[in-house]
Amino acid sequence: MWKRACDTAARCIAEAKEYNKKRWDKTHMEPDFKEGDQVKHPVFQVSLVKPYFQTEEDKFPSRKKNPTLPKIVKVEDSPAPVKRIIKARKIRINGKDKRQCLVRFKNQTADKDKWLAEDAIPDGNLHLRRFTPSRRN
Repeated sequence: MWKRACDTAARCIAEAKEYNKKRWDKTHMEPDFKEGDQVKHPVFQVSLVKPYFQTEEDKFPSRKKNPTLPKIVKVEDSPAPVKRIIKARKIRINGKDKRQCLVRFKNQTADKDKWLAEDAIPDGNLHLRRFTPSRRN
């Protein structure tokens, strides 16, 4: 049974090769160029050619490059105290609605306002209680 299946598969592959060769040979013709014939081929402008400069890595492949250190980011120890909540919005994170508030900080301008999650606002309950009645008007 297995031998017959292998023989059938080999015969089908041989027939497919022969069929594809006939189709290719019908339309395909080898170009008959002779030495000295002029042929057309794609070219580009010389002004696009740029000189090649070897880099240090190309000149010295065995030299190891020192890894660059990450930049030091200044982390604020304690954020400025919250002056008031300006707006609130709900956003969807991982399929759950989360409430965020636009917070203005004391002694800061409007361009320093930040959207913070409700639980990330220092004294959030106090400020939310003040903000909610003002929204009703």
